[in-house]
Amino acid sequence: MQYEANKLAQFLKEKRTQSGLSQKDVATKLGYSTSQFISNWERGISQPPINTLRTLANMYNVTAEQMFNVLLEETMLQVQVDLKRKFYGEGRENHPTA
Repeated sequence: MQYEANKLAQFLKEKRTQSGLSQKDVATKLGYSTSQFISNWERGISQPPINTLRTLANMYNVTAEQMFNVLLEETMLQVQVDLKRKFYGEGRENHPTA
């Protein structure tokens, strides 16, 4: 699921470009045969595994705390979107009236 403001995706792309690395460079360093994974992360289609985020933090010269905070913010946003959809969207028509 894609979110309106995918902070993690934006952060990953920004830090990679600031580090002077191409998506292929990152893919190679992580042991991937294609840069499609990195592209998907930067477009918000998927997220890297947690342990990969720590590796990316080192690769992009950002602190683990910075990476964690962006991940936390993104996760809270996803939970909020999911809860709103479930609370307001699904099941409302099935709610019994008093």
